[in-house]
Amino acid sequence: MGKLQACAHPAQFRFKPTAIAYAVAYVALSAMGVAALTAAPAAYAADGADTAALPTVTVTSATTDQGLLPAYAGGQVARGGSLGVLGTSDVMDTPFSTMNYTAETLANQQARTLADVVENEASVRNTNAAGGFGDSFMIRGYSVSADDVGLNGLYGLASTAIMPVALIERVEVLKGPGALMSGMALGGSVGGGINIVTKRAGDEPLTRVTGTYESKGQFGTQMDVSRRFGENKEWGIRVNGQYKDGETNIADSNQKQTLAAVALDYTGARLRWTLDAFEQTGDTQNLRSQYSATGIPAAPSGHSTAFVGNALTFKDSVLASRLEYDISDKLTVYGAFGYHEGWNNQTFPSGSVDASGNIAYSNPYYDAVSKTTTADVGLRARLNTFGIGHTMTLGATQVDRVSGYSYDGADSGTTTIYNPSTISANTIRSAPLRTGETKLSSMSLSDTLSIANGRLLITGGVRKQQVESLSYDASGNNVASKYSASTYSPLLGIVVKPLSNVSVYGNYSTGLQAGTTVAAGYANVGQVLAPYKSKQYETGVKVDWGRVTTSLAVFQIGKPNGVANTATNIYAYSGQQRNRGLELAAYGEAAPGVRLMASGTFYNAKQTNTQDANDGKQANGVPRRTFNLGGDWDTPWLKGLSLNARALYTSSIYVDAANTLSVPSWIRYDLGARYNTIVAGKPVVFRATVQNLLNKNYWLTTDSYGYLTVAAARTLLLSAQVDF
Repeated sequence: MGKLQACAHPAQFRFKPTAIAYAVAYVALSAMGVAALTAAPAAYAADGADTAALPTVTVTSATTDQGLLPAYAGGQVARGGSLGVLGTSDVMDTPFSTMNYTAETLANQQARTLADVVENEASVRNTNAAGGFGDSFMIRGYSVSADDVGLNGLYGLASTAIMPVALIERVEVLKGPGALMSGMALGGSVGGGINIVTKRAGDEPLTRVTGTYESKGQFGTQMDVSRRFGENKEWGIRVNGQYKDGETNIADSNQKQTLAAVALDYTGARLRWTLDAFEQTGDTQNLRSQYSATGIPAAPSGHSTAFVGNALTFKDSVLASRLEYDISDKLTVYGAFGYHEGWNNQTFPSGSVDASGNIAYSNPYYDAVSKTTTADVGLRARLNTFGIGHTMTLGATQVDRVSGYSYDGADSGTTTIYNPSTISANTIRSAPLRTGETKLSSMSLSDTLSIANGRLLITGGVRKQQVESLSYDASGNNVASKYSASTYSPLLGIVVKPLSNVSVYGNYSTGLQAGTTVAAGYANVGQVLAPYKSKQYETGVKVDWGRVTTSLAVFQIGKPNGVANTATNIYAYSGQQRNRGLELAAYGEAAPGVRLMASGTFYNAKQTNTQDANDGKQANGVPRRTFNLGGDWDTPWLKGLSLNARALYTSSIYVDAANTLSVPSWIRYDLGARYNTIVAGKPVVFRATVQNLLNKNYWLTTDSYGYLTVAAARTLLLSAQVDF
């Protein structure tokens, strides 16, 4: 393959998925006469008598038309979601712990990226704050990178920087390994996975424009247009665009982001087809810093960055398609394909902060480029034998990624997190060469048995997984190291319904993950560690009380423990990290007009079999307790006015494997309001949200690597949404 170009300019892309999308969108929108279609939906009550009669205010599409399960009471979460080869399932029929956030939640919380959505549940935490180099997460105490995020069930298509909410219809979170359901993810997380469901055209025409503001001075515009056409409205198109630019709440920081997304679909009697294409760019000057620690100073202001003068630009181009055909009422064949081309150019200062807040740093360029192709094919059969229902699936997945990076420059300096100075300039920069290649392939066979009219559900399956990881030498031409492994990953899940509204469940699952690629800052940066196998045991109970669902789950997950040698600064596996936990959750509509999402997770995370002094100590990066409490209330004194509030708590966390350094616990409060009304005969929604209301300064940290980053300061979000 030779060299991978740095792609410092958009024109350097030879394959442009969204160039196709632009052409298709232009022709389709012109044919439909979108510009002339400005009438308000007929279903809207012009007198505003009841805000519940404003379907276009909070619901962006007719979700059930696209194979999505309807929203649960209160509208904040759905009744279920996709489980890969296991199909779409109601949460009460699922032998796993899942959360499925709706478009209504995304809009009403003014979520900007995927990170703003997933933190609604206590078992999920963001490990990087807004304004940083990208979104990263923790599920059940394990890091989940952007490479563990699926796009309509396909891995490798999500941006490694941020995924904008403007193109998202739903966010589905699976807690625990999901290797059988969707195959291996490139990021190799065992804590869980996230799937993004992109927007589709609903039955009703939609023409929506939203103006946005984010403190300190970032203004933006979003456009959302969809139509269905054809004799039976079998064809659909939805176009989303976003542009925002201006100062963020980090001192002297400016951020510009663009997005263009097109989604086409066809829904016939037996054939269903979708096509998604999007392109996004980002350019941030003075992004939020991240660094390791030799001591834990008091957290600085969230308005500051330790490395003044750093910068990040990125671009993602994605094309994905999925096809399903019902050969008969009992047999369906499906196939999906995706391609993602991405790059980022950034200054990447790295160093360690001491207890006084001082940092000695180096300031290299860290530029990266990747090209990913992914595919998913299968056959699903629905049978009934001797009164037992079967949903059987035979499937195969393939993910191939070629990646490269350059890590240039040895300029260094010192700064402080409390009074940062401009970082030293770096004049050395080279184009990324091919440094690694990952090939993930698998075949799966599964069957879900429905016994006694669905009172007993047994899911069994196995996936043969193959992982091959290659690293290349400095020339980018010769293989320096190679790992190849395969294994059979079984799954057993059971759901028992002693009552119609009670589900008792349990599961055992295993997975093979590609080995970790060592991050920058370590002596063996870029090295691909060996693949590893993980296991999960989980059991729990879910109760649907009609308008509120409650759940309890206990789990245990183990994976190799990553530790940096203090003498050599080499990052490697040592023993195992074993996370045990208890999860409690409740969501729904507690009373008419009162919606809630509440959850708590208690961890017992240990290092085991490390054969050193750390054996038996708490796993670094994992808190002992996390809690979430969120509420949304339709006020009785002014029709159309709703208030919402949310509190997030995380206990103290050890940063190092030796348990000598820890960051303090923190609690964050968010407050918001929205007002649905009519202006000039058009439905309008005004929204206001304040995140980190009390402007709390606190640290966020990751597992294993132990990086620190300061949380975002108080942030004001405003928007005005108009439907034409």
